Amino acid sequence: MSSGFRLLAQHPLPVRLLALFGGLALYGFSGGLMIAAGLGNMPWDVLHQGISLHVPLTIGVVGIIVSILVLLTWIPLRQRPGLGTISNALLVGVFIDLTLLVVDRPQVLWAQILLMCAGIVLNGLATVLYIIPNFGPGPRDGLMTGLVQRTGASVTVVRSCIEVVVIAVGWLLGGVFFVGSVLYAFGIGPVTQLFLRLAARLLGPADPMASEHT
Repeated sequence: MSSGFRLLAQHPLPVRLLALFGGLALYGFSGGLMIAAGLGNMPWDVLHQGISLHVPLTIGVVGIIVSILVLLTWIPLRQRPGLGTISNALLVGVFIDLTLLVVDRPQVLWAQILLMCAGIVLNGLATVLYIIPNFGPGPRDGLMTGLVQRTGASVTVVRSCIEVVVIAVGWLLGGVFFVGSVLYAFGIGPVTQLFLRLAARLLGPADPMASEHT
């Protein structure tokens, strides 16, 4: 998606930076909402939560450490991090922890469902804000694309294998994998695509071919 939608590439640097860091803050916030809902986390947050149950660290701090470890795998895969990559690794976990400090788990099911749905929708918006400035992929996306390039397997196969392993390990460690995780897996693509279309209409594609990828 990022190759087809470099929508802010020709905009002033402050605008691009605002989109980047706003997207990262919103990404952490949306992840925190899903964790607080207690109905199932995003795949990697299942792992982060599972690990946090066995070490004296918060979910966000575990996420930062895991991001750094994932970045180390970029070395043999010959991937190059950008500003967005490093910022993603260091900031998303911070905003997850900040969210969990102020948002408690609701006691009623309807409020839990509301938090879960808000988390999924806001994560789609956050993803678009993060990718359109074109500052580089996140650590986990870079791992995926690196493995695709080295193995020749499809993006779907590689991503599915990574997330199945991540979820399985996280669940065995006690991370919450439930209906929210499944809804996220099937819903985040269409939600992100919707926000990409809206962004394309507001900003216009950076090149004539970009609209063909919507």
